[in-house]
Amino acid sequence: MLALADPELDNGPRTEKSATMRMCAVSREVRPIEELIRFVVGPSGEVVPDIKRKLPGRGLWITASKPVVAEAVRRHHFSRGFKANVHVQPTLADDLEALLARSAIEALGIAAKAGQVVSGFSKVEAALSQRQSRTALAALLHASDGAADGIRKLDALVRSNDEDLGQAPPFPIICCLTSAELDLALGRSNVIHAAVLAGPASRTFLSRSQTLVRYRSADADKIAGTAATKSASTSKT
Repeated sequence: MLALADPELDNGPRTEKSATMRMCAVSREVRPIEELIRFVVGPSGEVVPDIKRKLPGRGLWITASKPVVAEAVRRHHFSRGFKANVHVQPTLADDLEALLARSAIEALGIAAKAGQVVSGFSKVEAALSQRQSRTALAALLHASDGAADGIRKLDALVRSNDEDLGQAPPFPIICCLTSAELDLALGRSNVIHAAVLAGPASRTFLSRSQTLVRYRSADADKIAGTAATKSASTSKT
């Protein structure tokens, strides 16, 4: 049974999985915490996003969707939720998107330093071509502004290999970062394609990139709980 007091804050609602479920202050729907963003009130009374869910203070939870956060700002959900006259930046929805992108970039950089990323068309193509290497792949990355030809060739390689094995690709295809952002993460220039290898650091990147894609979606409900991917079938268009 759900508790009714302050249901969108940290102290509610409570279920058998109270540590992993919270109520969105805008939609009033109970969701897994991976599908929400936690906000707290800073020392000066400003609303601060807590994307790692570690900041002190009571948290207000909102669906990880830019339109929903923008609505929360516009309709004063933060003041009502916190029951206080808090300060909310008008640009909070845009600022949060930049913060989520920076978080994904930092996670990718950590994965690269841990030896869990290979980049460059040839190296990625080789990793996709070798069945033994493919078992260690956690994700295929394309720059969102990359040339369609290279993306199409690598995606076709993914499809052909997995069709031969009679199975779907065991890893997501991610297109949420620009070439400049991939350059920043990997410390080299003109990165268009990369492959992420399985490991603890890569799991963090996958989680953060999923949140970024969900946040940018106009309809978070349709992608809640799914990977931050652009499937090989849709990449043909």
